[in-house]
Amino acid sequence: MKVGVPRETKNHEYRVGLTPDSVRELVHHGHEVLIERDAGKAIGFSDEDYQGSGADIVQSNIEVFAQAQLIVKVKEPQPDEVALLTPQHTLFTFLHLAPDPQLTQALQHSRAICIAYETVTDAAGRLPLLAPMSEIAGRIAVQAGARSLEMEAGGRGVLLSGAPGVPAGHVVVLGGGVVGRNAVTIAVGMGAQVTVLDTSLATLRELDLLWGNRIQTLASTQTTLEKLLPSADLVIGAVLIPGATAPKLVSRNHLESMKSGAVIVDVAIDQGGCVETARPTTHSDPTFVEQGVVHYCVANMPGAVARTATLALNNATLPFVLDLANKGTSTALREDPYLLQGLNIWKGQLTSPEVAASQNVAFTERSMLRILT
Repeated sequence: MKVGVPRETKNHEYRVGLTPDSVRELVHHGHEVLIERDAGKAIGFSDEDYQGSGADIVQSNIEVFAQAQLIVKVKEPQPDEVALLTPQHTLFTFLHLAPDPQLTQALQHSRAICIAYETVTDAAGRLPLLAPMSEIAGRIAVQAGARSLEMEAGGRGVLLSGAPGVPAGHVVVLGGGVVGRNAVTIAVGMGAQVTVLDTSLATLRELDLLWGNRIQTLASTQTTLEKLLPSADLVIGAVLIPGATAPKLVSRNHLESMKSGAVIVDVAIDQGGCVETARPTTHSDPTFVEQGVVHYCVANMPGAVARTATLALNNATLPFVLDLANKGTSTALREDPYLLQGLNIWKGQLTSPEVAASQNVAFTERSMLRILT
């Protein structure tokens, strides 16, 4: 099979779909890999590195899409890339379609097969391809929040660690999943006062066993949230409903009770955000102020540490890429029920019930597709 990797074009997105080591594995299995020129240059993967692993370097994404059958990316396709998709393509990347009806419809119109990293599951019901990026995003969230609390960035001038004789900053983490746990790790490491909210008592017990009295764990309710927000210096939105639009936990009215210059980092912004006032921002212009509260809502946060993120992502995605290339898309989906959960669009048909519910449109059950008969 011909596997293609275009250079990412989203704002300050330097990750790349395949590393040279991943290319070598694909070539070893008899596949041809096409890499767009300079796709990995910004993070230290030169064209020569890719050629040394057996890839062919092409000059544009037009050539990648024209020749390859399996397209491996990192972020959702941009408009110029969507225009290049055809029924011959399988697209394997992060999609985050729930809050984006326009992209959903465009991908349906292309009649390509679109498999989303973020909804591929494993035997335990976890999200193995989303997890490494969630781990990184959770860690970046605290760094970004700490930076945004500085006066020059519009924050209230609070150091999360505090200082001798001065109390530490208060970090409130909404959600104790992968993002939340990693945010807690960094916030505790910085010496902040940390409170975690979650609806799952099992999750709160695990966090309590791990961190003990170094953090406070609370069951998430509107009352609890309303009591905590006035004391928060930094709020990390780390809520996830797999494949669906994130619930809005923090309302515009909640902001009125928060300190001027407090910071919200909405890690759920890829799925529409868990803060009512959040809107996607970029690494070029990462923050905005709403009702005196600084909002950091970058939609590709792990792109800030693109080399680390690319290596972590490839560790997770490579087995699935090999499976798709070795068996072909239909067979791979038919034989792997966990990969099948990643199928969002099949030749014009929306197959994700979560995306359909978020957009209030019809969908086709994956079990009804011909690939399974």
